Amino acid sequence: MTRNDSVRLAAESARDTVRHAAEAVAPYAETARNTAVHYAQEANERLAPKVSYAAGQASLHARTAYDTHLHPRMVAARAHVPPPVDRAAAQAIEQTRRAARQAADYTQPRIESAVAAATPVAEEAAARSTAALAALRGQVSAKEVHRLVRRHERRARCHRTLRGVALVGLVAGAAFVVWKWWDRQSNPDWLVEPPAATELTRDSEPASFDDELAEKEREAQTGPPTKAPNGSEGDERH
Repeated sequence: MTRNDSVRLAAESARDTVRHAAEAVAPYAETARNTAVHYAQEANERLAPKVSYAAGQASLHARTAYDTHLHPRMVAARAHVPPPVDRAAAQAIEQTRRAARQAADYTQPRIESAVAAATPVAEEAAARSTAALAALRGQVSAKEVHRLVRRHERRARCHRTLRGVALVGLVAGAAFVVWKWWDRQSNPDWLVEPPAATELTRDSEPASFDDELAEKEREAQTGPPTKAPNGSEGDERH
C-alpha cells in the first residue's frame, strides 16, 4: 500500500465517521431546537406583558422624580449662575451636540461600507462551509471538486485574456489616433500645393462621331477633283 492509498483510506474513514456522527446527532439536534423554540415562545408570551408594564412604571417614576426634585433645583441653580457661565455652558452643550452629530455623520458611511464589504465575505464563507460539509458527507466526490476548481481556473484565465485583449485594443486605438493627429500636424492641408490645371485646346480635343460624319458629308457633296484630258495636257506642255 502506497502513501497515497493510506491517505485516501484515512480521508474516507474520517468522512464516514463524520457522516455517521452527523446522522446520529441530527435527531437530537432537531429535538433540542424545537424545544428551545417552544420555551422561547412561552417565555415571550409570559414575560412580554410584565416587562412592558415594568418599563412603563419605571419611566413614569423617573419622570415624576425629575419633575419633583431635580427640575426645581436645576432652575434655582441656573438662576444663581452668572450670565457668562450660563452662556459658556450653553456653548459647551451646543459644541458637544455638533461634535456628536459630526461623529455620527463620519462613522455611519464607513460602517455601512464595512458591512457591505463583509456581507459577500460572509456569504462566501457560508457557501464554502456548506460545500465542505457536503464533501465530508460524501455528497460531492473529489473528481467533482477538482472539476469545479479547473472550471474556475479556466474562467479566470478567460477573464484575464479578455482584459488583455481589451487593453491592447485600447492602446492600439490610442496610438492610431495619435499618429493621425501627428500626420495632420506635420502635413496640413494648406501646405500641400494643388496640381497645375491643364487646358485642352480645340485641336487636341478628340473629334466626336458627329464631327466625323459631317466631314464625310462635305467631302461627298464636293466630289473628287476632276482630271484634265490628255490633249489639253499636251497643249499645255507645248
